[in-house]
Parts: sequence; structure tokens; C-alpha cells
Amino acid sequence: MCEYCGCQSLTAIDDLTREHDAVVDLIGHVRDAHRAGDIDLTARLARRIGAVLEPHTQVEEHGLFPALADDFPGQMAALEAEHRRIEAVLGEAANGTPRDAAWPDRLIRALDLLREHILKEQDGVFPAALATLSTEQWEEIEAVRARVGTRMEQAAG
Repeated sequence: MCEYCGCQSLTAIDDLTREHDAVVDLIGHVRDAHRAGDIDLTARLARRIGAVLEPHTQVEEHGLFPALADDFPGQMAALEAEHRRIEAVLGEAANGTPRDAAWPDRLIRALDLLREHILKEQDGVFPAALATLSTEQWEEIEAVRARVGTRMEQAAG
């Protein structure tokens, strides 16, 4: 995705970007499963997306977003609200395939939102962070990552 500003040279942003890339790949698989009418596979893939996003969201909401909130309060609040909307739909598949016949279409809409959300982060949040955050703030973001880890193995299945 984004490579123009150099923000991926920072480990924190590189990790978040790799997670975005994994999620985008999984979204493609969800779309394929949805088109094929394979709701069970769609639900399994939704759980994999949720597993990758869980630590990713923690890093953003407990590290990156608070560091940017003074300068961009409305934008950070809007991104967190999008997290909740996406998590709610992904969470419907947490314990198996949802029985609600409308869920697959709701998931596709949530994943459309997620794609837009990723672009906002990569084209707006990450470059803004590169330009404005101090070394101490980057260290705090790295500390959050150290606490929550990563679940990239979930992307591979």
C-alpha cells in the first residue's frame, strides 16, 4: 500500500502496515467465499481477520491514536468508532457461523468500511504520526506492541 512518505521505516508503522496487508488479502478471500455462497468459510475468514485486528487495534487505540489525539481529536474518535462497527460485525462470527441470513452482506459492508479505514490510516494517520510524534511517543507505541504482541500467524490460517 503506502510507500511514499517513508513511515514504514519505523518498526511500529511497518508492523501495522503488514497487518493491514494481511487483512486486505483476507478480505479478498472473504469476497471469494461470499460469491461462492460458502458461509462457513466466510465466517472462518472473519475470525482470522478479527484475530489479526485484535492486537493491531490495541496498538492503535492505546499507543498511536492517543499520541495523535491532541492534534486530531475528531479524526481519532472517528477511527475508533469505525473500529467498534467493524468489530461488532466480525464478532458475530466469533463462536461459529452466524445464523442470521443477513450477516454475510453485513460483513461485506463492514469489510468495505475496513478497506476505507485502512486507507485513512495509511494515507493520513501514519504520515501524520511520522511528522509529529516524538521519540518518547514512538517508544510508548512500541511498548504497547510489546505488551499485546501480534497475531500474524492467524492471517496465514
